[in-house]
Amino acid sequence: MKRVLLLLATNIAVMVVLSIVVSILGLDRWLAAEGINYGGLLAFSAIFGFGGAFISLLISKWTAKMAVGAQTLDGSEGTTEFWLVQTVHKLADEAGIGHPEVALYEGAPNAFATGAFRNSALVAVSSGLVQSMSREEVEAVLGHEISHIANGDMVTLTLIQGVLNTFVFFLSRVVGYIIDRAVFRSERSQGIGFFFTVMVCQILFGILASAIVAWFSRRREFRADRGSADLLGSPRPMIGALARLGGLQAGGLPDSVKAFGISSDSRLAQLFATHPPIEARIAALQSPA
Repeated sequence: MKRVLLLLATNIAVMVVLSIVVSILGLDRWLAAEGINYGGLLAFSAIFGFGGAFISLLISKWTAKMAVGAQTLDGSEGTTEFWLVQTVHKLADEAGIGHPEVALYEGAPNAFATGAFRNSALVAVSSGLVQSMSREEVEAVLGHEISHIANGDMVTLTLIQGVLNTFVFFLSRVVGYIIDRAVFRSERSQGIGFFFTVMVCQILFGILASAIVAWFSRRREFRADRGSADLLGSPRPMIGALARLGGLQAGGLPDSVKAFGISSDSRLAQLFATHPPIEARIAALQSPA
């Protein structure tokens, strides 16, 4: 409930900030003079900006399991599955959160956590990761994912994405109105210039927003690595897991959960990478907390 209230409060705060900025720049008077209801536009932008991000968060567990074909475990499937479930539950107890669902999927080494609520989240591990790492290293990876949940990273990313979506929606349409009137000379209607400009601006602003989200995601990875070290009492297992992962071909993840995986595609441009370089993460763990 607290997280839902936080989401609503952030939504309102964004609308207030945008209203102030629009008023300072005089855009509200210009839009009103052009017969455009900027208040309605602002509400539309916030509803769609936060609405899409919030809905994605609410269905994230279902979509993630469907995307990778993950099967939920109860521990009765075998010795390894029993150990995974018990280890996740133990780490969750130490982190002070409810027991997440535990799932296993076929794929190259990777893992991720997702879910709207910290007491009913999901931790999924690939078969490749379980087979290629020692149990101590797998436990470190699980501690990393549990830390994501305990830190509320899924909700944080949703808030950030919602804020940025709102700005993208709003600013794209304001620029569209300006270009449509000033360049294409449309009068009191949304002409072809408006729709073309909005489309282009949403792509350009969306790329910028993606870079900002990726920057926040990289910051969170360092924190989750440190959280794993704290849960296990030593950074050594997490350093070992990262070092081993650096020598493996990390499995790709769906875009909806990529930011919460243990590794991302190193071929991505650093500006848009959701994870820092493994060398930087190991260095951060080796330095004093």
